[in-house]
Amino acid sequence: MSEVAKAHGMDGSLVEPDWPTLNLAELRAILAKFLDLGEATHIVSVSPRPFSAAAIVATRNFSVKEQRVFVKRHHRSVRDREGLIEEHHFLAQLSANGAPVPRVVASAAGETAIETGEWTYEVHEIPAGIDLYADAISWTPFRSAAHAGSAGAALARLHLAAQNFDAPPRKARPLVASFTIFAVSDTVAAMERYLADRPSLAGHKALHTNAEQALELLAPFHAELLPHLSALAPLWTHNDLHASNMFWSDAGPDARATAIIDFGLADRTNAVHDIAHAIERNIVEWLALVNDPDRSDDVRIHLDHLDVFLDGYESVRPLSSEESHALAPMVALCCAEFALSEADYFLGVLRSEGKAKMAYDGWLVGHARWFSSVAGCKLLDSLRSRAGRKDLLRVAQQEKKAARP
Repeated sequence: MSEVAKAHGMDGSLVEPDWPTLNLAELRAILAKFLDLGEATHIVSVSPRPFSAAAIVATRNFSVKEQRVFVKRHHRSVRDREGLIEEHHFLAQLSANGAPVPRVVASAAGETAIETGEWTYEVHEIPAGIDLYADAISWTPFRSAAHAGSAGAALARLHLAAQNFDAPPRKARPLVASFTIFAVSDTVAAMERYLADRPSLAGHKALHTNAEQALELLAPFHAELLPHLSALAPLWTHNDLHASNMFWSDAGPDARATAIIDFGLADRTNAVHDIAHAIERNIVEWLALVNDPDRSDDVRIHLDHLDVFLDGYESVRPLSSEESHALAPMVALCCAEFALSEADYFLGVLRSEGKAKMAYDGWLVGHARWFSSVAGCKLLDSLRSRAGRKDLLRVAQQEKKAARP
């Protein structure tokens, strides 16, 4: 099991996990609270995701043949019962509106978040399809353009299903991709509030220095975003749409996305913020910067997938002109808060200064700096050009309509 139980490292390699792997005795004790599932018989596979411990588990009871469920264990400092229930309420809303998301299983007592000692557990049904990208990590590309287009359409359907979910933004928690610092005009004050709300970040001098540097690097993109902010309607969003957080119809190049999973980073942001995260996760191969931070132009970007992804999205939910023009600066800005949230996790939970530095220096500052490189400008200019072409098309359509007798 040691080979299987490796976790994704920050440089893309497989490393020893930060959290102990789930074991069968532990799973039997938890699943005993879910009477309809029966007894856990064996662990089918172990997730390589680094921030929790998770596994697909086979169970059997007297009336049903073997079934499989997904069990995830969090440290309570990362997700307590209240934090998981925030996510579960969102999933229930999405499911009720027809979005293809996994159903959260409730215990015999009606609980979907089970706290035991220092741990919090959740159990999900396995969605339809196959886990095609199970071993892929964020910042690696789609396997085909068709996958990119299907992912875009799936995200748009998710946004439509989320429209009437009016829960407030999440409380300050580690590992949440929020949107607060660049959602206002005074980013310095917003950054100060963000850091002050997280004790592990509040007194960290090096992190504060890097945060100030990131604000300076990102200031032009914030200025570009500001005129469009008021047009971005608040929306609960996924904020981590990588190909590995989706299930797929088959293993072929034309496979369709059948479900979206893993809502751990979800929060109340806006649709453009979510699309920007999807671009940042799938279109830019950031891992090149880990091994050689000075070679920014060696970071690959997949513009062919970018256009197909956005075409797929807009085939379901067309972007307004304001949203289209907001997308380029949002791509540059969106990963900043999650980099800080990761630093909060590494400092406050794992007590790892080394990993935290990679987040606040490598991710926060390094990525912010990259968007002014030749490659970064190429990505953002592609998005700006797309927004301009759409404006011209709208004008032409309006003129054509006005010319009709």
